[in-house]
Amino acid sequence: MVGIILLISNICEQLTNPTIPIIKKCLDLYSKYKEIINYLIVGGLTTLVSIGSYALFRIFISNYLACTILSWIAAVLFAYVTNRIFVFESRDKKVFIEFIKFVSCRLLTLGSEVVVMYILVDLIKLNDMISKVLVQFIIVVLNYVLSKIIVFKNNVKNS
Repeated sequence: MVGIILLISNICEQLTNPTIPIIKKCLDLYSKYKEIINYLIVGGLTTLVSIGSYALFRIFISNYLACTILSWIAAVLFAYVTNRIFVFESRDKKVFIEFIKFVSCRLLTLGSEVVVMYILVDLIKLNDMISKVLVQFIIVVLNYVLSKIIVFKNNVKNS
């Protein structure tokens, strides 16, 4: 048992050793692109919250549209808190105003997503799942840009 603990300890020490070239390179890249990497991680977790809460709501509510709205609300709440803390590291004291801006931007991108989905699926006749995947790339970028320039703009670090 002691041998296993020592082995795990040694592995952990090696993985966090910044003198190992690959670890140093990874730490340097993370440091350089921290905000974007954290945004992608938080975005992935937000997607899981959206899908997980949708599945949970479907157990209790039969209307899929109501479940969609509720899961969107859960995802936006999760996204706001995690973006505020882990991505943009906001220290703004006006939390309510910041939150309103965040939700407003997310409503804007939701509207944009609906419009683009309508164009791709109903007008261009592209498959809805292909359209959904394509649109998500646009929405992720748009959400990041809006969060950066409107919601958390006072947290832009001068470098």
